[in-house]
Amino acid sequence: MDVLVAYDGSKPARKAVEHAFTTYPDAEIVLLRVIEAADSSTEAGISIIQEMLREREEKISEEFPDEIDAITSDPDVEFRTETVVGRPAREIVSFAEEHDIDHVIIGSHGRAGLSRILLGSVAEKIVRRAPMPVTVIR
Repeated sequence: MDVLVAYDGSKPARKAVEHAFTTYPDAEIVLLRVIEAADSSTEAGISIIQEMLREREEKISEEFPDEIDAITSDPDVEFRTETVVGRPAREIVSFAEEHDIDHVIIGSHGRAGLSRILLGSVAEKIVRRAPMPVTVIR
């Protein structure tokens, strides 16, 4: 069984990771972090934005495994991490479909403030669009 956990660093996302590790100990667990891309940009600024996104993706990719190691107390838990750039709901569902994921686990909402509201809608979009079962962790 292949399990995808959407991870954004929020408390519900950390709980989703813990849930995946305890509930699916024998599964292939993929932790996916989506780096949000700006929706609007002018052609002149596209290359600058792309470079900034690449730099941000590299930084997050380097820090990602350490964040997850801090969540789990079991050093034998096996997982792999992936990062993608784009709109979270779309990228999570696309990744799951392209990689034959059997189950998706997501936090009910993301970080505080405006992002928290938006990521709550991300969870809803994933539940509606994903062709595989989705578990939402509060």
